[in-house]
Amino acid sequence: MSARTRGRRIGGLYFSGTELRDLLVAWLALGVAFALFFVGGAAGIGRIVAAGVLLPLVVSLVTAGSGFLFHELAHKAVAVRYDQVAEFRADRGMLFLAVMSALLGFIFAAPGAVYHRGRVTPGEQARIALAGPAVNAVLLVVFVPVFVLGGALGNEVVTLVGERGVAINVFLAAFNLIPYGPLDGRTVYRWRRLAWAVTFVPAALSAGLLVFGFGLGFGGPF
Repeated sequence: MSARTRGRRIGGLYFSGTELRDLLVAWLALGVAFALFFVGGAAGIGRIVAAGVLLPLVVSLVTAGSGFLFHELAHKAVAVRYDQVAEFRADRGMLFLAVMSALLGFIFAAPGAVYHRGRVTPGEQARIALAGPAVNAVLLVVFVPVFVLGGALGNEVVTLVGERGVAINVFLAAFNLIPYGPLDGRTVYRWRRLAWAVTFVPAALSAGLLVFGFGLGFGGPF
């Protein structure tokens, strides 16, 4: 039995066995990459060991991993709505690069993409592209109360999860809306520049405000 025939339907969407495997591989690889990045690369591995490997990895999977995962699933869901055949495929070379760059203290993460085929209008194509950044905006809102709750409870780990969840998702939204290359922003920009501006400008301003206004970033105990 092939990987494709071992697929399953989840939340109304069909996932082949290959796609489920690629989603899991990308999610885990990004979790490892961001856990390394958060501690400053190879020089900070001792901090992960000292704190325990599991907790830093879980924080990265919940924040960075979920941001990338749900971004791609949103593309798939909207593409399927427009009668597209859509599947995520991990780019193992880029996942390896993400881990290696994280070891050097910076990160370049392009885990893969949702590939879809079928006939769509330019407007439908733009909505498929916008779905990913839109979900990151929703996740941003979800992580805000987590951040607030952590501060109210004086819990450093909960605060860190909320802070990183907010920061990562606002930057994912802003970055992916840049109208360049294969990024979602280029598709939206080519469709309607006003629609692109209405989505990109608030995302970019929010990213700047978080860093320069509130100082939110990737700090914390690990």
